[in-house]
Amino acid sequence: MKLLMYGAGNIGRGFIGLLFARAGYEVVFVDVNKPLVEAMNRRGVYTVKVAARPACDIPVTGACALDGTDREAVAEAIAACDIMATSLGASALERVSPIIAEGFARRVAVGGGPLDILICENLKDAAPKLRSWIKAALPETLYSRLDDLGLVETAIGRMTPLSESDDPLDVRAEEYDFLPVDKAAFRGPLPDVPQLVPYEPFAFYEERKLYLHNMGHAVCAYLGLRRDHETIAQAISDPVIRLLVQSAMTESAAMLCEKYGIPFARIFDHAEDLLLRFGNPALGDTCERVARDPLRKLQADDRLAGALCACREHGVYPVYIALGYALALRYITEDAERAEEIARETGKLPEEQSTLVTKLFAALTTPDPDLVKTAEQLKKELRGNIV
Repeated sequence: MKLLMYGAGNIGRGFIGLLFARAGYEVVFVDVNKPLVEAMNRRGVYTVKVAARPACDIPVTGACALDGTDREAVAEAIAACDIMATSLGASALERVSPIIAEGFARRVAVGGGPLDILICENLKDAAPKLRSWIKAALPETLYSRLDDLGLVETAIGRMTPLSESDDPLDVRAEEYDFLPVDKAAFRGPLPDVPQLVPYEPFAFYEERKLYLHNMGHAVCAYLGLRRDHETIAQAISDPVIRLLVQSAMTESAAMLCEKYGIPFARIFDHAEDLLLRFGNPALGDTCERVARDPLRKLQADDRLAGALCACREHGVYPVYIALGYALALRYITEDAERAEEIARETGKLPEEQSTLVTKLFAALTTPDPDLVKTAEQLKKELRGNIV
């Protein structure tokens, strides 16, 4: 059995390639990093350094790589593989879609059967977007065969920070290694990979990743920067930050429970596990890295604005998530008018959420605000007295 892993970065080597190699698959990477490709082919092995207590090294043997600029070789490999995965980034995925289309066309020509592609990208609506890019590069005579293309969205929860090793093939990853996948999207048999978690409706895992994991991570980062912490592990060890992050994640867990009918305890168990994982000092992840690109994180349907609106749609008062949104705004600007403009135009926040964020943004401009007390008071005002 052969996995074609398009992208040999941290996720490709440190997560997907490792999972399939341990399940007995031959793993062939595709990448445009020529020194990496040459080193992989010369040595046939790389190491995943697991950031755990105690730490351990996992060698991945029998791996090889193709030069991503060799279109002919890549298309042939796509035609012949048993399953494929991508971890490239949204812009790169669109650029290589014609090569994927060519490989799929060759596969059809030789009667190769369905092609399932695990899409391991931080890209909303990844499957329909990739399908449209591939279709645009196919001849119309093959449109009827698109049903043989299984575009399988995934929820990448494993954290893989930059490696500190001098070896360019080494990669660092946390111990968590489950991979939820969209069960309904497969066209061929489900891969026999123990850590794969096939599930439908897959939207639950997509939103759990975005509105629980990514949202909590971002709130932790912006609070960490505000309180002068360098790493995420240091930040989440700060009792004030931990309380605020946990409260935001509790709001999101309550929303997911209401929306999908999943027991709250099961979702909150995952939130508590995330808090523990955020505190892993061996990951060395910095607040600055996680806080990067704040405008993208403030967009409608992304981790903060999306969680805010989903909470209100399902009867949850998202004050602590709104605090995270206000902190991200404060990271961008100190100007209240500019902050309101971003919330309105970038976040597409409705008036109620926008007003809440504005109040919290104003609180952040006061000297040494008590953020816990401010959030608690706003929450009480929103929900009124509780019987």
